[in-house]
Amino acid sequence: CGSIEDAQMAFNKMLNKDVVSWSAMIAVYSQHGYAKEALQLFQDMQEEGVNPNEVTFLSILCACSHSGLVDEGLYYFNSMSCDHGIVPMLEHFNCIVDLFGRVGQLDEAENFINKMPIQPSYVTWMALLSSCRVYDYIEQGKWAAEHALQLDPHSSSVYVVLSNIYAAASQWDDVANVRKVMADRAVRKDPGCSWIEVNDKVHAFVARDRSHPQTQEIYAELERLTEQIKKAGYVLDKNLALHDVEEDLKEHLLCYHSEKLAIAFGLLNTPCGTPLRIIKNLCVCVDCHTATKFISKISGRKIALRDVNRFHHFQD
Repeated sequence: CGSIEDAQMAFNKMLNKDVVSWSAMIAVYSQHGYAKEALQLFQDMQEEGVNPNEVTFLSILCACSHSGLVDEGLYYFNSMSCDHGIVPMLEHFNCIVDLFGRVGQLDEAENFINKMPIQPSYVTWMALLSSCRVYDYIEQGKWAAEHALQLDPHSSSVYVVLSNIYAAASQWDDVANVRKVMADRAVRKDPGCSWIEVNDKVHAFVARDRSHPQTQEIYAELERLTEQIKKAGYVLDKNLALHDVEEDLKEHLLCYHSEKLAIAFGLLNTPCGTPLRIIKNLCVCVDCHTATKFISKISGRKIALRDVNRFHHFQD
């Protein structure tokens, strides 16, 4: 549910901690972006005489990946087999691909994939493709997309990310071609959706959603928040509006993403100081991540946002 404090309390109360309980707590830190705490707990675990297993290492590698700890990640990856006799599985290899990709070392990621003793999976290629989107590597992105589509030709994510790579480079003809292929193959994009629970009821939102009974209040609150965070230094990243449209429409497309609507609803319907916990089915975009930082600051609220990859915590 996003409460790392409750997880810590439950873990600390355990009298007999085995590899499962240690690994679970390390996974909590990893999913919440607490790499330093995850690595320290891994050290404490071994000092207590508990040997890590493949699941423990998977969480450690994820923690390193999410925090860009390349040297540490490679050390632990090699330590698996050298120090603990654990043969890395495909999931561990994927973590290293993701680790290289997140810090912009795309050539290293490609070389690592080419040298893998295991056949790369769809997840492997998507990790590389997603990083190509972040760092605008068009040719490598095409290469990764081709391999991913060979494994799953009906994956909407591949087409969407590849289209976004082209759009970021203003290659609108290529964008149109990708969308045509999607249409020809009857591939539909999964809509982004965010959920928030208030008073034991779950409320769902999609981008530019106007179906909620409090739509007018939500949009008014979001517009008020947008003005306030702009005064606090927030600048809308219009480069993320990957459409060949006018600048004012780009701002409109970005301002009403589902997580922003959920946050506005939460602020309207919970007491001051109450933490907000939101879940999204896709990755949070960079602009929403930045905007949420500012909203947390001006509202004095803790916001935990769980996307498809991990938890994001915002606190002034």
